[in-house]
Formats: sequence, structure tokens, C-alpha cells
Amino acid sequence: MTEVLAPVAGRLLPLSAVPDEVFAGEMVGSGVAIEPSVPADGAEAVVVAPVTGTVLKLHPHAAIILASDGVGVLVHIGIDTVNLNGEGFTLLAAEKATVSAGDPLISFSPSVIRDRGLSAICPVVVMDSQPGSITNLEERDVATGDVIFTV
Repeated sequence: MTEVLAPVAGRLLPLSAVPDEVFAGEMVGSGVAIEPSVPADGAEAVVVAPVTGTVLKLHPHAAIILASDGVGVLVHIGIDTVNLNGEGFTLLAAEKATVSAGDPLISFSPSVIRDRGLSAICPVVVMDSQPGSITNLEERDVATGDVIFTV
């Protein structure tokens, strides 16, 4: 079993809460979403690796970490944020790097995303998993690094 950690602090929600039919419909895989909180000090939020593994893909708005057991976890920062062309995001890791769960990957400003009229919600998806395979979600506030589900 692989424990998947909250990559960012915020409100844990079902994927159906994501305003994007691909994620909400679990077409990429099953998982959860986190509506990120804005740090009280106005600093940027930091997305951390949800599992220990290799950074398979890293973009300003998304990362995929492949765990040693073959589980791939996608963290997508916001919806349609690819259109920001990296504005408001800073990469803190590199593709092909080995990371431990909790290592920083990307920093971003939820406020910049929301100020552009976009959703800052962050889907956390087990790649290629069956729809509905992540169950027993309890909506709650989570801190970065809290266990949010197991695979």
C-alpha cells in the first residue's frame, strides 16, 4: 500500500468538485481534490511530492511522481492554468529527480490564479486507476503532508 500525502494545504474535496469534466469524470484516474488555502503571511503555497519516487513530468502547473511500486500520482495545480504560461509558478524540483514524499516540487500563488478568473483547485489523481477506486473520502481541512488516501 502506498500512502498519498496532501501536496498542499487546503480543503479536501471529491474529484466531482473540480470544475473540469476530465478530472470530475475521473477520465485521467480516480483521486481527490484540494482547494488550496492562501498562506496567512501572503507567501506562495508550496506543492510537495505526494509520494516517494521519481519526478516523471514537471510543468509549472502540474507534476507526475512515479512511486517505486509503479503507482503514478498526478498533482494538477488549478484548472486551465497551463494558459498562464508559468506566471505565478516556480519550479523547485527537476524532471527525473528522485524525491521523498514531502519534498518541495512547485511554489505558486493561489491568489494569482484566482485573480485571473481561474479555479485554483488541485486534483490529486492516481494515473490510469479505475474510476471510483479511491473511496471513503472525508471532506476536511488538510495540512501539507497529511495522508489523504492509500493505494
